[in-house]
Amino acid sequence: MAAITIQPVPLAQEARTVLPTPEAAFHLNRAAQTLRLWACLENGPIRPIRINGRLAWKVEDLCRLLGVSA
Repeated sequence: MAAITIQPVPLAQEARTVLPTPEAAFHLNRAAQTLRLWACLENGPIRPIRINGRLAWKVEDLCRLLGVSA
């Protein structure tokens, strides 16, 4: 399996309202599996939304958690 290369955009400049797990994990400096565990156990500092069975992390929640203005 090939590694996924992420070209991150600063959260303050992000145009999307939600991010996929690998990109959200990059911004939070966590492993993607950590975010998946937060979603599964519902015990993390933020909660994802599910879109067609996939996790999506709100940019607004990420900014609030990191203390970045969006």
